[in-house]
Amino acid sequence: MQKALILGAAVLAVATSASARDLRIVGSSTVFPFASAVIEQFANKTGMAATIESTGSGGGMKLFCAGVGEGTPDITNASRRVKDKEIKLCADNGVTNVTEVKIGFDGISIMSSVDAEALDLTKEDLFNALNATLVVNGEKVANPNKTWSDVNPALPNVAIKVMGPPPSSGTRDAFEEIVMEKLAEHAGVALELREDGAYIEAGENDNLIVEKLAQDKSLLGIAGFSFLDQNSDQVQGAKIAGVEPTFDNIAAGDYPISRSLWFYVKNDHRGVIKGIDEYVFEFTNENTWGPDGYLIDLGLINLPDSERQAPVLGSANGKFAM
Repeated sequence: MQKALILGAAVLAVATSASARDLRIVGSSTVFPFASAVIEQFANKTGMAATIESTGSGGGMKLFCAGVGEGTPDITNASRRVKDKEIKLCADNGVTNVTEVKIGFDGISIMSSVDAEALDLTKEDLFNALNATLVVNGEKVANPNKTWSDVNPALPNVAIKVMGPPPSSGTRDAFEEIVMEKLAEHAGVALELREDGAYIEAGENDNLIVEKLAQDKSLLGIAGFSFLDQNSDQVQGAKIAGVEPTFDNIAAGDYPISRSLWFYVKNDHRGVIKGIDEYVFEFTNENTWGPDGYLIDLGLINLPDSERQAPVLGSANGKFAM
């Protein structure tokens, strides 16, 4: 009985204190431009409003999992799947009825100015340029590489400067997991990005990375494919193991640094916060996320037909719907 009373109190808190506010969305900077476009269409069609904040995937999950009720978001975006520790955080705070929605794919682009020399990098090149510790002559040492030619003689004799996302970012999580993790394990060193100036944190603002790259042709930047796609007049994407970061290569699974994109819905807020169901319907409409949808024009790589199905909200049965 006590558990039921606590749950009832949480739902009542939503009903009495949060019902007047607009739909609130937080999370990934990579998903942000897609969600913003959906909000615009959602508002035009329904007359309802929504607010969105680019907090990074990790930051969004922290806010989302803080509890149920006023002051907590209704939806969080993520450029990687929810982590086990985040599911536990949600559960500890009573956020257990959550629906997960996979929305498409994205490639992590290693970008440079269009005026810079085009690059063809490998995961090993990136690891040896950016990990804080390397093994040299059998000894673990602070990364000694100063230039890209130090990493690989075939690369330019240019100082290693890479601007990328902070620890709260899903793009950073995905980059570390896809590019760095296995190489660090194989070398027997900790996965830790350099803090000596070779890696520069840009905050949760991928547009800032594009701006800085346009100003400095010696700088590289890490961001989602959509930012490369939408700014191709200013930046270019490096090949990774000979494969260009293009829509077709990412969709086919050929581009080596690719990941899935997601959003998560707090079902306990449905029916209380206006617009949640309508927003999800707009996002998962074929005219939105389908092969000819308006999100594709913004750089989203659409899911195959077999995976592109509208979610059944509220179907989590007390757990994250995986």
